[in-house]
Amino acid sequence: MLMAESGRYIGTPNGIVLCIDRNDQGTIEGSLYHGYSRQGIPFKGYEDVIRKAEELFNALGFPHMGTDERDIYGKTHSYQKKKGMARVLKDEELLNRHGDMGTFVIRVQHRQHSSWQGRVTYLEEDQSVCFRSALELIKIIDGTLDKLEQAASPEQEE
Repeated sequence: MLMAESGRYIGTPNGIVLCIDRNDQGTIEGSLYHGYSRQGIPFKGYEDVIRKAEELFNALGFPHMGTDERDIYGKTHSYQKKKGMARVLKDEELLNRHGDMGTFVIRVQHRQHSSWQGRVTYLEEDQSVCFRSALELIKIIDGTLDKLEQAASPEQEE
């Protein structure tokens, strides 16, 4: 997948800056930042990133879910927007956060078909690509990290 130049911006109230500090055998670690908290939210693994981002989206009520969540028993769960959510960080402050391995700005524009659709920017290279699902987003980030690791430790010829 080719990434296109995009510029540095957040551009949406639910924009997330994903700062990745470690990638230990495919398990990423770092901090997730958004405009509604001065503190980074630590994460370990893609599942944790998705869960914490979903909590933010549900609290904001944006982007609106196309379908309600269901549990294993078939019971649906709806979420209500939290009152009093106020931005405490400007976009410029968010864009100054950086991970040791990589920094990604994630802009989820839609939550349809029980997944995410949006745009992700790899800040270090100022490259962006659209994604059609949370799985595709994970593949994009993971592929970028793989390329970085390969560039950092080229194979030695025997």
